[in-house]
Amino acid sequence: MKILIAGYGSIGRRHLNNLRALGETDLLLLRSHRSTLPDNEISDIPVETTIQAALAHQPQAVVVANPTAMHLDVAIPAALAGCSILMEKPISHSLARLDELQTALAKGGGGFLTAFQYRFHPGLRQILQWIQEQKAGTIVSVQSHWGEYLPGWHPWEDYRASYSARADLGGGVVNTLCHPFDYLRWMFGDAESVYAKTSNHGLNLPVEDNAEVLLQYLSGVSACVHLDYLQRPAQHDLRIIGTAGTLYWSNADGIARYYQPETQNWEEALPPAGFERNTLFTDEMAHFLRVARKEEAPQCTLEDGSAILQLTQAVHRSAREGCLVKF
Repeated sequence: MKILIAGYGSIGRRHLNNLRALGETDLLLLRSHRSTLPDNEISDIPVETTIQAALAHQPQAVVVANPTAMHLDVAIPAALAGCSILMEKPISHSLARLDELQTALAKGGGGFLTAFQYRFHPGLRQILQWIQEQKAGTIVSVQSHWGEYLPGWHPWEDYRASYSARADLGGGVVNTLCHPFDYLRWMFGDAESVYAKTSNHGLNLPVEDNAEVLLQYLSGVSACVHLDYLQRPAQHDLRIIGTAGTLYWSNADGIARYYQPETQNWEEALPPAGFERNTLFTDEMAHFLRVARKEEAPQCTLEDGSAILQLTQAVHRSAREGCLVKF
């Protein structure tokens, strides 16, 4: 299967290396040549600079890993050409043209997977199983916290020039760190309303670097999501409070924990031996290859990606207008 990778930033390089590790050798790159990464790792891979030229190679699958604001410029023609698509999150910076993408996929017949890799985390999968088993009883409230210092993400480049820090490329902490919005929807269903406050006082960027988001879900669950580009050391965790106990997951060790009030002890579910951060991406990519070969249905669809984009747009609107946004 010929696979096109659009974008050679850090996530594009990760996907490329994982495809190689999974045994894929028929690879092609679509590049703008503005990446700060060295070219020596990709000297053996054909490169095109326009999507039209890249599609002339007739790839069967496309990994969309260029800046958020440019996703649909690649995805729509690729979908029309019949390619299956792995789309990095968020799927776009705007709701415009999503219907065009949906139409293109229906016409082309390819598969589509939104790249929310935390759906492949064994700890979060265990948390979801415990919720479904009602181990913590009725879930009442949730707190998700993700803070991570943006200047330390890619030390080889000026963080102010990265897409995460640029409004024109679809950056900002709400878009860039939108994973909690997806895994909370995965666990609790659709949101009913959102209220948010954002600021950019920490790094003085043209995008928000801090966000506090209150969510009310149709299932009755209330959630508070904190996101920032500032915290050192990094913290990414999830606490779920129910009528019969508490569930907790930390990205630092990957362990899912269930507090049992009767014994006053924590039950722990550890990740499998050998698990590390890149395992999320390799498992996601292996799943995408099976989606592209029509062996599996996507675990995170275009509709899932669209729902989170609608949510992040509502977060921005609430912060901008100071209002509660209802869905």
